[in-house]
Parts: sequence; structure tokens; C-alpha cells
Amino acid sequence: MTSYQPLPRKHSRSSTVVVTSILYLVLAITVLIVLYPVAFTISAAFTETNSLAATSIVPWPSKPSLYQFQRLLTPSDQMVPGTNNVRGTNYVVWYRNTLKIAVMNTLLTLAVCVTSGYIFSRFRFKFRKPLMASMIVLQMFPSFIGMIATYVILWRINGLNSHWGLVLVYATGSVPYSSWLMKGYFDTVSRNIDEAARVDGASPFVTYVRIIIPMAKPMIMFLALTSFTGPWMDFIFPRLILRSDDKKTLAVGLFELINGRANDNFTMFAAGALLVAVPFAILFMAGQKMMLQSLAGDGVKE
Repeated sequence: MTSYQPLPRKHSRSSTVVVTSILYLVLAITVLIVLYPVAFTISAAFTETNSLAATSIVPWPSKPSLYQFQRLLTPSDQMVPGTNNVRGTNYVVWYRNTLKIAVMNTLLTLAVCVTSGYIFSRFRFKFRKPLMASMIVLQMFPSFIGMIATYVILWRINGLNSHWGLVLVYATGSVPYSSWLMKGYFDTVSRNIDEAARVDGASPFVTYVRIIIPMAKPMIMFLALTSFTGPWMDFIFPRLILRSDDKKTLAVGLFELINGRANDNFTMFAAGALLVAVPFAILFMAGQKMMLQSLAGDGVKE
């Protein structure tokens, strides 16, 4: 019977160094692929000229300038400071419209989907399973399939070219997925907590508001972030519903800056895209901290 002969430690160390070097190389390439477009966008945003031909492969402007930001933040009825024939844009108006729509959509989605998820999780009533199954079926179809029906409904209720009509489309479209998401999370919360609250004299509404919702803060924060970011990225429905320039969102407004052969506002488009990322960065940093605090603080010891 032969005994086990381990490999020499020298070979083991050399193989570990090779594997580690390969992993670092793959990680460096991945970081470069992810960060290079961001760096190129930042470089284009701080370029004084309008055309992307003035930018180089190296993401660093030769003469950094805030000219593109000045053009964006100057109202359309005024001239850009330091110029005679260059007018500003409605970027501030588009930004305000998108922020308002995102906040309204977040509040409405949270109010409807968190409550419906709790109801589906805790209560048993007639047609409960058919309703849940129908939401799954509705989620399987892409949203643009019902664009014509959505347009006709909004036309009938005078919701065209209005922000509340767009919020209604976003909120109703997110009900199936978000309700199932919250239901799945509430299913993981022990029902003993509800029963203990009822023994102490709390009503179902008080139990839901003061006990269950604080325990669901991580998932509620995730749902709030996804509901807030949706309107910033969407282009199809705002393009379909909104008509006047003072009602447009950032996606539609920025697209029109570069739409057409005569438009060469690509560097201004980069500056506008860079400013769009500001609320995302703030919210994700604040949300991450809150989610970690909620996960660390919540729980029941048995």
C-alpha cells in the first residue's frame, strides 16, 4: 500500500501566484471595459466643441470647459453667456418634469404594491389565486404590446400630454411584478409577529403600519429605487404621450438634441447624461446605508 505523497510546497505556491495573476488580469480588463465609456462620457461633457470628432481615444479633454453645462442650464429664451447667437435649452424644465414624475411614480407604486403584497400574503379571500395568476400572465407580455390600448384609454380620460397620465401608466405597469415581489418578502416574515400584535390589542392596520412595514424596509427601499429610476430611463411612453416641449422628460428632450443630420450636440448630450446620474448616485448611496441598517437592526430573537 502506497502512502499519499503531497506536492512540493514550491509548486503549490507557484500555481497560486499564476491563478492570482490571471484573476487580477481578468478583473482589470473588466474594470477597464466598464469604466472606459463612463470616462469617455465625462471627457466629452467637459469639451468646449460640439462635435465628438474633437474628442480623442484617451478620455481627457485637451481644454476642459464648462461650456456645455452652460448651454444646458441656460433657458431656451436666453442667449448663452459669452455668445451672440447660441440659445439655451429647456433642460432644466425637462429635469424638473422627470423628477416630478419619478417621485409621483415612487409614492404611488409604494402605496399600491406594498399594500397589495401584504394583503395577498396575509389574507385569504375569494379569487385570490386567480388574481395572482392573472398578474403573472400580465407580466409575461412586453409593455409595448398595449401601447395602442394605453393611448386610447388616456385619450378617453384626457390623460394625453399630462404628467399624471404618464405616472398612471408607470404605476399600473409595475403593479404585477412589484406586488409579487412584496408578497414574496412578506411571506418570509413570521405570522407569529402579527398574532403577538393582535394579542397586545393592535388592529390589523396598526400591525401593518407600525410593525410589518418597518421590518420590510430593505425591500421597500429596493422597490423605491427601481420605481424612481424607471421614468428616467424610459423613452417610448413619454414620446407617445407627451407633446408640448414644456411637458417632455429628459429622455425625449436629450434625444431631440441629437436627432437629425443637422444636430451635432453630442458633447452637450454627454453633459446632460452626466447630470442625470447625479440623483442616482445620491439615492443609491443613501439607500445602501439604510438597507444595511435595516438588515442589521431588524429581527426577532426566539
